[in-house]
Amino acid sequence: MKYVIALCGFWFFFGNAIIAQHGSSQRIPLIGSNAPTFKAPSTNGPLSFPDDFGTSWKIIFAHPRDFTPVCSSEVLDLGYRQQEFKELNTQLIVLSVDRLVSHQSWKSDLEDIDFKGRGKVKIEFPLVVDSSYSISYKYGMVDTYANAGQSVRGVFFIDPENRIRAFQFYPSEVGRNTDEILRTLKALQAVDRHDHVVTPVNWKPGDDFMTPSLTAEDKEELKKPDSEIYYINWYMIYKKYQ
Repeated sequence: MKYVIALCGFWFFFGNAIIAQHGSSQRIPLIGSNAPTFKAPSTNGPLSFPDDFGTSWKIIFAHPRDFTPVCSSEVLDLGYRQQEFKELNTQLIVLSVDRLVSHQSWKSDLEDIDFKGRGKVKIEFPLVVDSSYSISYKYGMVDTYANAGQSVRGVFFIDPENRIRAFQFYPSEVGRNTDEILRTLKALQAVDRHDHVVTPVNWKPGDDFMTPSLTAEDKEELKKPDSEIYYINWYMIYKKYQ
């Protein structure tokens, strides 16, 4: 028992020491910049990012701690919907500062839960170890206000060229919305497939796009009686979804 208490005290001190060292200088990688690389143990074996992910999109989900209620509900929901991400050529990566034995135990426990009557689920994506805080520091996710060292509830969307395309941070009290994460992913992929478009508020697949300005081709398209481009006013121009 004394050994366990001593070990917990060591990791508490170690985590806070790292936060004190890095917290004031950590920086969130900007949209459009290259996603920081890393190597780490995981529940799926040693992982090298992004080399192990080929030409997939990647989404990193950071969690404050294993065996916490909000994190557990999020990981389970991702497990139930992991096929949807696969169909979008997207691989999931779950990250927290706990050690591998904790990740393995947590994953095993989650896989034995029937969450909201959906049955048990096998979690196929890796739970990555960041007990040194090195990954969290690279992504600006060390929570400098927590009493014990932990990462914030962060989400990073990373494209096949390994560029940061979007990120979202949530407080530890608020669970993330899987529907919104999927909507954001689909919007990013949609604007990549279509030239010169953006997505308006509450956009969902099938909704019309907006265009930030008219190209020469757009101006010619406007002359057609069945033009795919239409106006609300001069600065809100829509293009029909195709």
